[in-house]
Amino acid sequence: MEISIFDLFWVFFILIFIIPLIKRKIIDSSRVAMLKRIERKRKSRVITMIHRQEAISLFGIPFTRYIDIEDSERILRAIRLTPNDVPIDLILHTPGGLVLAATQIAMAIKKHPAEVRVIIPHYAMSGGTLIALAADKLVMDENAVLGPIDPQLGVLMKMYPAASLLKVAEIKDPNKMDDETLIFIDVAKKALDQVKSLVCKLLEGKLKENEIEEVCRKLTEGRWTHDYPLTVEDLKEMKLKVEVGLPKEIYRLMRLYPQPARFTPTVEYVPAPYKKEPKTTK
Repeated sequence: MEISIFDLFWVFFILIFIIPLIKRKIIDSSRVAMLKRIERKRKSRVITMIHRQEAISLFGIPFTRYIDIEDSERILRAIRLTPNDVPIDLILHTPGGLVLAATQIAMAIKKHPAEVRVIIPHYAMSGGTLIALAADKLVMDENAVLGPIDPQLGVLMKMYPAASLLKVAEIKDPNKMDDETLIFIDVAKKALDQVKSLVCKLLEGKLKENEIEEVCRKLTEGRWTHDYPLTVEDLKEMKLKVEVGLPKEIYRLMRLYPQPARFTPTVEYVPAPYKKEPKTTK
């Protein structure tokens, strides 16, 4: 039987769709197995919210994930299905996202009767930090970071720190501002007050009143840029309780959330501990 070039083309076309699906199924199964393993070891319900750049379409076009309403719906559903006497481990890796979604998750975490531990292997910025503050215990890799929670306002791709908008209001004559700027300034003040109040509520019972006020002010007043990394040392200076050191299974789980493949990797290393080679004599 003769095979034409047209037949080969269709075989190739089908394979480029099937192979990625098979790989995805294998990774999904591996993740479920690892989650079950972590749950058995820690005797807890394990929930993950891990935002990577994921490949979509045939051409692997990347898009950035962030905390959205779908995330909050899924996490709230998982918390509702967790018995009151079962601890929760939330593994968090996110650049942040919608304040509404992050707030819903944070409040649900705070209400759970059993202990809730937020585990951060790499970073949890902005809304991710808000969620982390709601936990009973914050567990971080020694190099992991959180970030400021000062609200950002704007439309489409133009986002401005609320604190900076209030600075503009202090130095400019309101009579010389357009209506849109005045509206932004009004909303900025409300946003800062709301976020500060929320952070203080999440920290109730975890710090002294004067310490809570200090932490809330630092995190929301716009002292740093929104992407400023707050290290473990910074958090401890704020009197926040941070446990350093993650189980090895957490790092193995993170490897099962790969970034889209590149033709040339940007980081390479030999994936094994180096051993000193024995000296040879001539």
